[in-house]
Amino acid sequence: MPTKMLQKIEKFEVQSYQKPSDLKSLPKTHVSFTGSPRKHPYDTERVIIFTDPLSTNAFYIEFNKKDISYLEELPSIVKPEGEAMKLIRIWVKKSSIAIRCIPFVVEDTTNIDSTW
Repeated sequence: MPTKMLQKIEKFEVQSYQKPSDLKSLPKTHVSFTGSPRKHPYDTERVIIFTDPLSTNAFYIEFNKKDISYLEELPSIVKPEGEAMKLIRIWVKKSSIAIRCIPFVVEDTTNIDSTW
């Protein structure tokens, strides 16, 4: 396993995107995703969004920057330790390819009772 994947991911600084002329028509051509942004660990053309960063069931989605048309800064949330965490909403072009990563624990399910 490459050690690059185990490195700490740095925070993503919000870059500016031009506001669309008609925000109401944006959902016709784009899909919004909300979460906490991070820099990709090795690809500067990609961005990572942690969808629910304070949840114990958090996952992240990886997007190409070129597929993001608009970005909105949202009110920050505060971690229990008191640190503020930036939240954003990005608008991604429909039919774009993204990667969703959902961590899980590897278990042998052959011995699970299937009474349901």
